[in-house]
Amino acid sequence: MRRSFEMIINEVVSGEKADIGPWNQTAARASKSFHEKLPEYQPTPLRSLAHQAKRLGLGGIFVKDESWRFGLDSFKALGASFAMHVVAEERKGKGPCTFVTATDGNHGRAVAWMAGKLGQKAVVYMPTGSSQRRLAHILAEGAEASITEKNYDDAVRLAAAQERERGWILMQDTAWDGYEKIPGLIMKGYLTMGLEAYEELQKVPTHIFLQAGVGSMSAAMTAFFANVYREHPPMIVLVEPDQADCIFRSAKRKDGTFEVVAGRMDTIMAGLACGEPS
Repeated sequence: MRRSFEMIINEVVSGEKADIGPWNQTAARASKSFHEKLPEYQPTPLRSLAHQAKRLGLGGIFVKDESWRFGLDSFKALGASFAMHVVAEERKGKGPCTFVTATDGNHGRAVAWMAGKLGQKAVVYMPTGSSQRRLAHILAEGAEASITEKNYDDAVRLAAAQERERGWILMQDTAWDGYEKIPGLIMKGYLTMGLEAYEELQKVPTHIFLQAGVGSMSAAMTAFFANVYREHPPMIVLVEPDQADCIFRSAKRKDGTFEVVAGRMDTIMAGLACGEPS
């Protein structure tokens, strides 16, 4: 088993500061207020790894356990449900619609789940290497779903093409030029998780570790925690697979441009096998 890793300080953000104003407690409470109306809602636990912290000589280690989220085993339902709710409200009176997305599993399952709640259809394209178990979970939510021969990023392009050709609504958790509104809504849905952790922790953390696929969740959490801990901001550490390290490579460029990772991007962390940053 490989145990080596690389680390780099992101120097791109050392100059002009980004606007994190919208990613505040007010926005997070609006997101949480919506989620609290869902009958399945319960705050997920913040687990204390007390023995591990003691072994390492640390004051505490806490893990946000999203395996309890809505019975869907993932935080992804927070973003998809919030964004789809907003879209549904905007479409009131316009008739039925079809939501389309690309996913390795968790996001697609969330889209399928919320589409069922809204009485709408969902179509899900999964990248090559996706597990049959995750496909079965999506199908069980009533969606039309299939595993393609494409990698994640090409599956996203397939879903986007279906939106253009069929008039479906693309519900994707990654953004590109011209497609930013829905990913932004999905990111705001993730703020519920950040607010829960903030309220559960009741102390200022020194470090926050976030996984990065395309970067949407980690960007939302980084902005939120930088906002609520303005006086004593913690060190944010992003972690991604070495075969799908598009965020790491982009930070390494130091010029603010993205670097894309192509190919299969083999990793046991299927949900993080993403080659193009949001």
